[in-house]
Amino acid sequence: MTTAVKANRVKQKMVVSRLLQALPILVLATFIVFSLMQLIPGDVAVTLAGENASAERIAQIREAYGLNQPFLAQYGDWLWRAAQGDLGASLLSGEPVAQTIARTFPNTLLIAVYAVLLSVLVGVPLGILAATRSGSPLDSGIMGAASLGVAVPNFWFGMILVLYLALTFKWFPATGFVSPREDFSAALWYATLPALALCTNGIAEIARQLRSSLVEIQSSQHVRTLHAKGLSPARILWKHGLKNVSVNLLTVVGLLFNKILAATVVVEAVFAIPGIGSSIVNAVLQGDFPVVQGAVLAMVVTVILVNLFTDLACTVLDPRISEA
Repeated sequence: MTTAVKANRVKQKMVVSRLLQALPILVLATFIVFSLMQLIPGDVAVTLAGENASAERIAQIREAYGLNQPFLAQYGDWLWRAAQGDLGASLLSGEPVAQTIARTFPNTLLIAVYAVLLSVLVGVPLGILAATRSGSPLDSGIMGAASLGVAVPNFWFGMILVLYLALTFKWFPATGFVSPREDFSAALWYATLPALALCTNGIAEIARQLRSSLVEIQSSQHVRTLHAKGLSPARILWKHGLKNVSVNLLTVVGLLFNKILAATVVVEAVFAIPGIGSSIVNAVLQGDFPVVQGAVLAMVVTVILVNLFTDLACTVLDPRISEA
């Protein structure tokens, strides 16, 4: 058996192993999501029947929605239907939860991906610039700005962007959104301010992590040997330095996407965006637990898939991971 065949088999086993590891995590996440919904104050049956409804009417609603069953029975029934793609329907509007997710989740994903791309496009050059000017005033300035970027709350920065770029200069719309299915360019225009509000922390995190990794590599014995051989600093940086930090950078980007996806819940409220975050907030306030469960489940599955993809991509970039 050749070395290449062995390496392919190792990678295949690793992929299967990661998938099997993701399944119990997904089941545990669904259990936590379903359990948390029981903590929402108020009685769903009373909300649906109305405050002046009779006890008999409330009992009928409990039976119709399975609210009179034990907790584990309710969870098992919901999990079985969710595995078949049936996430139930909204208690208030009657719209299927899957349809609500299909309508709102693309808006959230567009903003999250847009913010991650901006973070990479700005954070990577800043990190490289700081690393190549290590110890200089420029390095100190970039790292200082990065520390400030980590500390700035997304919702506060979003309101500042609305105040100046939308209301004062009128370069971007202050609120609202256009579905990427209808007009992708218009969707990007509406998504720019929310993405800018979300990417400040990402730019800072990528710049800091990349700068730290490159400085560590530049001080290594391997790089000093390359300098002794006469290789130019630029070639060492692009051919050896960035290659060695690619796995770490990819891991940071994967974690950053998950963080930004969670932060969209607040930013969507600031910009009045009809995304999945807004759906979750409205559903929680109205006690519409099927929408909350389905929407949170969609976000959990997305996070698990992103982590899985990041893990597999790191294995491709660094085969030593699959040997561990």
